[in-house]
Amino acid sequence: MHKIYVSLLGMIVAHSTLAQPSSHIAFEVSFKEPQAHYAELSMEISGIKQDYIDVKMPVWTPGSYLVREFAKSVEGFAAVGANGTPIKSYKINKNTWRLESKKASLVKLTYRVYGFEVSVRTNFFDADGAFISPASTFMYVDGLIDHPAEVKVVPYNGWSQVSTGMEPVAGKPYTYYAPDFDILFDSPIEVGNQDIFSFEAAGVHYEVAMARGGNYDKERLKTDMAKIVESETAVFGENPNKRYLFIVHNNQSGGGGLEHLNSTVLGATRFGYGTEVGYQGFLGLVAHEHFHLWNVKRLRPKALGPFNYDAENYTTSLWIAEGFTAYYDNLALRRSGFLGPEQYLNTLCGDVQAVENRPGHNVQSLADASFDAWIKSYRPDENSANTGISYYNKGALMAAMLDLSIIKATDGQKHLDDVMKAMYAEYYKKEKRGYTDQEFIAMAEKVAGISLAEIYEAVTTAGTPDYNKYLHYAGLELIDANEGLKQPYLGASTGLTEGRLLITTVTRESGAWVGGLNVKDELLAVNGVRLDAAGKELDRILAASKVGDTIKVLVARDGLIKELTVTLGQDPNKRYMIRPLQNLSEAQKTVMRKWLSL
Repeated sequence: MHKIYVSLLGMIVAHSTLAQPSSHIAFEVSFKEPQAHYAELSMEISGIKQDYIDVKMPVWTPGSYLVREFAKSVEGFAAVGANGTPIKSYKINKNTWRLESKKASLVKLTYRVYGFEVSVRTNFFDADGAFISPASTFMYVDGLIDHPAEVKVVPYNGWSQVSTGMEPVAGKPYTYYAPDFDILFDSPIEVGNQDIFSFEAAGVHYEVAMARGGNYDKERLKTDMAKIVESETAVFGENPNKRYLFIVHNNQSGGGGLEHLNSTVLGATRFGYGTEVGYQGFLGLVAHEHFHLWNVKRLRPKALGPFNYDAENYTTSLWIAEGFTAYYDNLALRRSGFLGPEQYLNTLCGDVQAVENRPGHNVQSLADASFDAWIKSYRPDENSANTGISYYNKGALMAAMLDLSIIKATDGQKHLDDVMKAMYAEYYKKEKRGYTDQEFIAMAEKVAGISLAEIYEAVTTAGTPDYNKYLHYAGLELIDANEGLKQPYLGASTGLTEGRLLITTVTRESGAWVGGLNVKDELLAVNGVRLDAAGKELDRILAASKVGDTIKVLVARDGLIKELTVTLGQDPNKRYMIRPLQNLSEAQKTVMRKWLSL
């Protein structure tokens, strides 16, 4: 974040004393045509007497590392002075409007914002309610990110609820205060008729705003979400909020989340709460985004604050910011009793599988995956699996390796929690700044009392780490259940498009790759046999083949017919399992008990 905050109340007091008493910035959000997916915005700027005022719309929102060009959804921009006299305004770049205010004491600008993308990071307005993603809605005065602001929400007819992490302004209905624009951009707003319930955990008041229905059990959620809160608070030893808000969007098919300083937005499947798999998946999402209130929102990589809202903010540390959070979300479920030891190890196997079955793990390092998030992670294409990895999955595995190393080195006296707590105390609370990769590893080495250079090398180089070296510390081993199987492998996945069987991906170094099959090729026949649109005939031919067999593939490419010769390779995909070793030493038993909370 732009600054380090102790509590929202503390922020308000601190920033109120710094704000210029003669200047004021206030917004009003209303909805004339929500059914057409529009919100109406007014922004009043008073006491800022300059020849001109530049107002800007962020191009991205923190926590989602992609330039989304939010200004593209703005229309009808206009400005007037105190007496309603028009003020000349015009754009000077893609996200900046210049107002020729000529030292006017008051300027009021109005604009409309279109929002119809279902996600946790973008605006969505319709007749049933509105989700306001602040970075894609509110403009700021250039150079005045630190300035406080008020936001008044005018609910549409029939809407009765407003949910936000901002503090209400006394005596002003539906009006909220942000001590600066970093806080405003970090405070999503839900408006409508959401179902709101609350619970207390770790000394904090938690609110849950359920939007758009669902088959959730409020009493069960109160109990189970509180367990996760308590478990994660124990990692850091304190919960820095007075109040925390979960905004949950329940859609026909939902997922994903976005963290904020004292709130989060979650995407859920409306009727997914009724199965244990669906319910546990939701709790995992709760655990992930809630853990971010410490890891990212306060304990953060150095590059992520102060924010530049005009461009990318590059860091090599997303493997810690997101990967460690992905590690702790499952660990929180284990510690809270929602996952048994075997189930937890299965989730870890899933991470190994996701990394190792992706050819890009031999191409892109974890540090590079973090740095290139802006151009790769949120812009996947048909070749992404061949060229990159996820800093979520592999970052979680690095966290596990660090955790096991620390537990072993300290004879079970310390673990990764001690590193997280020490980093939080040193860089968030004491230094009041972000950290570098090297500073994080140095702290981990200090806690462990040993060198962890080998793990950091695995972060900065592509390839497969020695997972079993670390699992052996806990008397466990990783095995590939597919080892020894000789299954023929084409190396091309297919999909049905307008009745045509098209290639959608080609795996690096596979028979399809070497033989020249391309994405978007239409598969017509193999070995002279016409293929059906569902691909069942292709499956039959491959099942009857052996590794090393040569097949003739007839394709249509850009309207031209081609026959290619492809040699089938061996299926490289692995199916991992973690199993206990025999005759564990006392040291291994100690590590296992500490790690798996036995």
